[in-house]
Amino acid sequence: MSIKNICILGGSGFVGTHLASQLCGEGKSIRVITRRRDHCNHLMVLPNIDIIEANIHDQQVLEQQFKGMDAVINLVGILNERQHNGDGFRQIHIELPRKILNACHHNKVPRVLHMGALNADANSSPSNYLRTKGEGENHIHAFAGKINVTSFRPSVIFGEDDSFVNRFAGILKMTPLMFPLACSYTRFAPVYVNDVAHQFASALEDKTSYGKRIDLCGPKEYTLKQLAEYIATNMGLKTKIIPLPDIFAQIQAHIFEWVPGKPFSLDNFQTLQVDSICQNGIRMPTTIESILPYTLGNKKQQSILDKQRQQACR
Repeated sequence: MSIKNICILGGSGFVGTHLASQLCGEGKSIRVITRRRDHCNHLMVLPNIDIIEANIHDQQVLEQQFKGMDAVINLVGILNERQHNGDGFRQIHIELPRKILNACHHNKVPRVLHMGALNADANSSPSNYLRTKGEGENHIHAFAGKINVTSFRPSVIFGEDDSFVNRFAGILKMTPLMFPLACSYTRFAPVYVNDVAHQFASALEDKTSYGKRIDLCGPKEYTLKQLAEYIATNMGLKTKIIPLPDIFAQIQAHIFEWVPGKPFSLDNFQTLQVDSICQNGIRMPTTIESILPYTLGNKKQQSILDKQRQQACR
């Protein structure tokens, strides 16, 4: 099966931008559906890309835009909702995938790739985020006999313009002396955004990935405290990271739940009760140590890495 025409939902976001760039570089024709076309200026320089301003939650819009597509990629997801009852998660993680698959089936789109989440489970996950992600994946794979589907379930994704590292960096700048950290013990295997984009692109025509849910992790594991300390060090900060006992972490989550922008929520706290590491799946090669010093501004560490690269090339 040769795939040339691809529609990406969430194409203007963090992973979507990297994936669209890679696919356009491979000569694919890409369509990105977005609610705000003016948020996609960074994509308009790419060749063979069509930016459509439309409501992705409208079933008729999806059916119209999926016509002639060889594949649809769904990257849409949220870590927090505006509401406090799970409705926002259900709309994005369950209802939207259901609409996407119905529209793909209507248009006989043969290939669907879906961004899931590590530990997502509709029945046993501790948070609305992970439960709804799990149910959404189940809807995707319910069409496995009719459409060739694959879902990827990454640990936290990092890169120059990610939300995870940059959110921590912003908070650490405001708390240069000490930072009280909830769920400091939770373990992650951060995976580089370009590695994730490569997996999506490679899977498009890979028949061995049909019907699979594939976990993606980086090569190393860290606790949240270790990651926070590493980010602070690479920013040149001497911030002391203070682990919060769970009872105080829950109080912090209760308070931040109602802060504009919701920097931390009760649902985030529940999500962090499960380690985001791979038991199986694919281990990607890129470490945070090879990327973050360049994105966080530690000039000394950048100089060391530059010298190491120069010596390796001699």
